Amino acid sequence: MRYLDIAQTEAMLEPDSLREALGVAMAEVSAGRVSMPPRIAAQNADVGGLMAVMPAYIPALGAMATKIVNVYPGNAGTEFPTHQAIVVLVEPDTGELLGMFDGDSITAARTGAGSALSTDLLARSDARVLCICGTGVQAHSHAVAVERVRPFDEIRIAGRSAEKAATLAVRLTEEMGRDVVAAAGFEDGCRGADVVCATTDASEPVVQRDWLAPGTHVAAVGFNAVGREIDTATVADALLVVETANTAFATFPAGSNDLRIPLEEGAITADHVHAEIGELVSGTKTGRTSPEQLTLYKSVGVAAQDVAAAKLVHDRAIAHGVGIDLPR
Repeated sequence: MRYLDIAQTEAMLEPDSLREALGVAMAEVSAGRVSMPPRIAAQNADVGGLMAVMPAYIPALGAMATKIVNVYPGNAGTEFPTHQAIVVLVEPDTGELLGMFDGDSITAARTGAGSALSTDLLARSDARVLCICGTGVQAHSHAVAVERVRPFDEIRIAGRSAEKAATLAVRLTEEMGRDVVAAAGFEDGCRGADVVCATTDASEPVVQRDWLAPGTHVAAVGFNAVGREIDTATVADALLVVETANTAFATFPAGSNDLRIPLEEGAITADHVHAEIGELVSGTKTGRTSPEQLTLYKSVGVAAQDVAAAKLVHDRAIAHGVGIDLPR
């Protein structure tokens, strides 16, 4: 079994190849050719933590894997990260263990790649201003991934902490070789942006409809057990695209409060989903219908994306001789 540590896993997650692999995976999901049960989790209510398990099998990629992810929001500000995960890849015909990879870097990269894919499919071709809401790992991965699909003139970082937003902006400026700026806050970041990526664990909306210009594309990936990061009006007004229609409105931990709350408020119905992202990839459904249309991609994170990422990591690791073989 090939083992890769965090740095090695990250190095194998080439952004364009990952985005392409995710497109294949999600098209297969929408076509009904993927075995992928809903995410399940054991919860530690005493501390608000959980361990989730996410398996899937994608015949078209010849890949089967499981991610085990621990989400402990209470770890924020401590020596322990809020998210800790591993991904185990197996040979689908025999069950042989092929690889074990760092799940945190896979989660960050594949989530950013999914939002980049949605931006490529749904954002206006003349989108020039990108706003990233959040200052954590997902904010970083989204800036790197989404910037590759549109020629943005301006990239903004907006967060609850001005200091953290400024720190991330400086880091991205150095890494990307272009200016990235810190916004004064979420409203300042969202106003005038053509693409908004919400990457927070906020319990109250950090993206509000009144702040969004006509034609904005919103990619939202935040995960909160009790709250949401997108307000009801944004969800109700947008052309809504999800990963899988059958899990989008499911209860925690499989679905999204960003969609369930507007549903429970009566602002939308389950028919509000316009398409799955895999249907846009395959062309069985179309995306935006006008330059003024508001579009929303709401991601809950599905196992097929982890499988596609793990297969990419494994294949590139073998090709480049990266990692170590662990004895059985």
